[in-house]
Amino acid sequence: GYAHALETQISFLTELTRLFQKCRTSGSVVITLKKYDGRTKPTPRKGHAESFEPVDNKCLVRASDGKKKISTVVTTKEVIKFQMAYSNLLRAHMDGLKKKDKKSKGKKTKATQ
Repeated sequence: GYAHALETQISFLTELTRLFQKCRTSGSVVITLKKYDGRTKPTPRKGHAESFEPVDNKCLVRASDGKKKISTVVTTKEVIKFQMAYSNLLRAHMDGLKKKDKKSKGKKTKATQ
């Protein structure tokens, strides 16, 4: 159900945080997002009939550091909540990119949105 899906996403984000921390000094985290219709098997290609309702589109989010792979599925209803948590997480771990440039300190503290 809904509570389980939310739980899965929270643990995904927790794991993702760990991956970011682990790869902070070296390595990289690869994140892929893919449209997902809830099916685990590929659809038979008889006449290419689109049978699923677009109302229940899901998004499959995968992350990997090269060794460990984690994934979660986000439904349309949960997208906004997930996106907010996800972007906060990214913002928290992007500081590794800022340190090199000392000239722009003070002026550009806020990222353009």
